[in-house]
Amino acid sequence: MADAPRPRKRILSGMRPTGRLHLGNLVGALWNWRMLQDEYDCFFMIADYHALMSEYEKPAGIRDNCREVLIDFIACGLDPGRSVIFRQSDVPEHAELHLILSCYTPISWLERNPTYKEQMEQLTSKDIHNYSFLGYPVLQTADIVIYRANLVPVGEDQLPHLELAREVVRRFNHLMGREALVEPQAKLTASPRLLGLDRRKMSKSYGNQIDIADPPDVIRKKVMSMITDPLRIRVADPGHPEDCNVCQYYKVFDPSAHDDVADKCRNSKWGCTDCKRHLAEVLSTLLAEPRAKRAELEAHPEQLHAILAEGARKAQAAAREVLNDVKALTGLGKM
Repeated sequence: MADAPRPRKRILSGMRPTGRLHLGNLVGALWNWRMLQDEYDCFFMIADYHALMSEYEKPAGIRDNCREVLIDFIACGLDPGRSVIFRQSDVPEHAELHLILSCYTPISWLERNPTYKEQMEQLTSKDIHNYSFLGYPVLQTADIVIYRANLVPVGEDQLPHLELAREVVRRFNHLMGREALVEPQAKLTASPRLLGLDRRKMSKSYGNQIDIADPPDVIRKKVMSMITDPLRIRVADPGHPEDCNVCQYYKVFDPSAHDDVADKCRNSKWGCTDCKRHLAEVLSTLLAEPRAKRAELEAHPEQLHAILAEGARKAQAAAREVLNDVKALTGLGKM
């Protein structure tokens, strides 16, 4: 008799809906998520509660941004037939578990969070001096453990965030005297280094991104504005492809051409304008399929509503089971 198949481990990951997704999101998360669907039980979340934490003064755009993120998810290969794709606020169990776990989380743990300190210093354009921003790691913990997620895809720079979630789980389990919540593990993911058009981190707040949804003419305009090798002034000057942001894009999006591009740059066989013009064509071709899928989804919004409704149904069924266990342990709920 053949052995029964081993149950697949579960993954939870998500993104805040702050607008259309860009190439940094594509290479940093979406390509990896698409592959994870083949091996894991995947829950992919549009984290609108988290968006509200910083956008609470002007929340009108959150709902439309959820739609944009959902379209990008599907257009880039996330399959609602194989994964649970849902909007965070459609599953109120997240908020309820967040409140319960906040009782078990020392304030000092939150205040030492390096991301909190960094955002307080850098995000000066918004007032984030609120409880929710300080407590977002508790909600993040609830997001993960309410699905008994075994693994969370993260880069090395995000390990401190996950470790805080693990500390909360360990403390809760210790006080309850049993392994009530699953302690999530990191699934380290290597993502290519991709900077924005101006060589800073790619971010909508900097306006230096190429969106997955950008049409060819917009891609061409953005690529032509990219900062290249700062030491190469004339076409005849030898280039330094290792220091050129455009050449790094070839390494990510057209690796088979990278060596040839680097040779042309280093030996002055073409200028930066030629290099960027060709890169624009590479990116336009690469994004043709997601653009076509996006157009199809925009023409049939009922498909989007159906995906979110089914995702909420599946997510809530899983979340309710965990929340009921936690409430029973903490003296809440039915007598």
